[in-house]
Amino acid sequence: MAATPALLFLEQKGVQITLHPYDYDPGAESVGLQAAQALGIDPGLMLKTLMVEVDGKPACCVIPSDRQLSMKKVAVAFQGKMAAMMPVPKAEKLTGYRVGGISPFGQKRTVPTAIEACAMTEAKVWINAGQRGLLVGIRPADAQAAANAWTMPLIV
Repeated sequence: MAATPALLFLEQKGVQITLHPYDYDPGAESVGLQAAQALGIDPGLMLKTLMVEVDGKPACCVIPSDRQLSMKKVAVAFQGKMAAMMPVPKAEKLTGYRVGGISPFGQKRTVPTAIEACAMTEAKVWINAGQRGLLVGIRPADAQAAANAWTMPLIV
């Protein structure tokens, strides 16, 4: 297992994590739901990392894998007027990760990050470790601090 930029980043910050490899299915309709199923994790605890643009500026949203972003709430969270999903090639270039392996930690370029508020009530959540087929188990407060993120309602 490669030491991804996300894992190196979390190690430098001294964040306690657990590693959870799984068999990544490139044909899965939802990477987050497939990962949750592969590991037997509640989909609400498996968080997906989505790259967005708010008024043309990049941002990162971390939400439960079984939920959908509300672009209106995303725009509000990042104090903008319009939000849209970032095109895949742009997201991969900006983060240094491939879609299906994007982590909010250790991205090539640091961007504003928000975590769905409902995820903060859990004891532990699972987030991509920067590689397809690899998750980290982490306390939500540690994820928020490491990503320098704020919490906001982001989902429909």
